[in-house]
Amino acid sequence: MSKNESEKKTEIKSAPTKVAKTLSPAPKPTSVTEKKPAPASEPKKTTPVQVQAEKTAPVRASSNHIYIGKKPVMSYAMSSLIQLTASGEIVLKARGMAISRAVDVAEIVTKRLGNNVYAIKKVEIDTEKLGEGEDIRSVSTIELIVGKK
Repeated sequence: MSKNESEKKTEIKSAPTKVAKTLSPAPKPTSVTEKKPAPASEPKKTTPVQVQAEKTAPVRASSNHIYIGKKPVMSYAMSSLIQLTASGEIVLKARGMAISRAVDVAEIVTKRLGNNVYAIKKVEIDTEKLGEGEDIRSVSTIELIVGKK
């Protein structure tokens, strides 16, 4: 190594690094006199949180309805079997592309997992209108009621 190269390295090593610090504004000092207590004559207007939650909570039709979507078939089949053992009857609902999955779930529950204890009691097929204005389209729906024989 030449003398110039070693001097350059030492210059690079010894060069101070600058770190920019941003200062946050100091918190504003508060005094005891700035806080004003609420007048005793005004009642506090508070509503319980539970009351508000009850008003805005969606109302479920029934706990034995299972809405079939994009999950694997066996996850719906297992939850269906668990609900069947608890309640004795379930309603499988699906629309559009999930209709075939709902039929598969019903067949798996009645024939493979249920040991011929359960049967499909009723099948309802319908069409729903979705969208607004010119974007209205028809979507097929199915409702399968599965219960004990």
